[in-house]
Amino acid sequence: MKSFKKLALTAMMSGVLAITAACGAQGTEGNKEQAGEEVKQLQGEIKIDGSSTVFPIMEAVVEEYGMTQPGVKVSVGSSGTGGGFKAFIAGETELSNASRPIKDEEAAGLKEKGIDFTEVKLAFDGLSVVVNKDNDWVESLTIDDLKKIWIEDGTTKKWSDINPDWPNEEIKLYSPGADSGTFDYFDEVILDEQPIVQKATLSEDDNILVQGVKGDKNAIGYFGYAYYAENKDSLKVVKIDGGNGPVEPNNKTIESGEYAPLSRPLFTYVKNSAIKDQEEVYDFVKFLLENAATLSEDVGYVKLPEADYTKQLDTLETLK
Repeated sequence: MKSFKKLALTAMMSGVLAITAACGAQGTEGNKEQAGEEVKQLQGEIKIDGSSTVFPIMEAVVEEYGMTQPGVKVSVGSSGTGGGFKAFIAGETELSNASRPIKDEEAAGLKEKGIDFTEVKLAFDGLSVVVNKDNDWVESLTIDDLKKIWIEDGTTKKWSDINPDWPNEEIKLYSPGADSGTFDYFDEVILDEQPIVQKATLSEDDNILVQGVKGDKNAIGYFGYAYYAENKDSLKVVKIDGGNGPVEPNNKTIESGEYAPLSRPLFTYVKNSAIKDQEEVYDFVKFLLENAATLSEDVGYVKLPEADYTKQLDTLETLK
């Protein structure tokens, strides 16, 4: 895994990462020059915001892109999927990262502002349920178990409520915040849009969730697969039984859909006018699609079939 992975995951604590790459001929640009290809140098600024789950992929792409186009400044925020769409609708960004598809009301807000957009699928993620490393009683949970743990019912949740053989200790819950697409997805497939436990600690910063689960033997949390993969030596992933037996999230089960119902695609949304009118945006999105397969796996996610990237590159050309 490349060194920028650890930077990507720890940089979340600062909220926004701005990268202005200024590199010599050691990166992608140098390789192209050696191959006899001339790289047109571009100038400009691209602003991206949105999902903290998609953030590591985009940060990796931005770092690599900077080796080819050091004159293009790309800033990446991580305000959550909902926060990213708010900025996108307000015209503050060219791209909006999302860990769920755009909602009808968000699409309507863009239409009202006259903003046409294109959905770009980047990779697959397996929303991972984790417990403390010292938890020696939970190996797998059913969907009904997750509902009992996470849906507010006016009681204090204890492990023994789920299984009488488990400790009579209160469960400490850690969840992405309500502006997160990860929360939205969990809300849809697990909570059935019922209220989450009031005592749960919610945060848009996945690193806070990781640290919370690490620090309490009775904790449970969930977040994107990349954050589990980065911390798998100090967290324990829980197998999920979606009806066909317990399944652990990994590259194979996430890509195949066997890890159901918690497998999902990850997206970025791009403003069509920016692709048409700003050469640097077109060039960046092209670079993104050409490199998303490799870089998404470098930071812990699962690549799409190659045909999906090719089809989206064809769509990009029609937009230009």
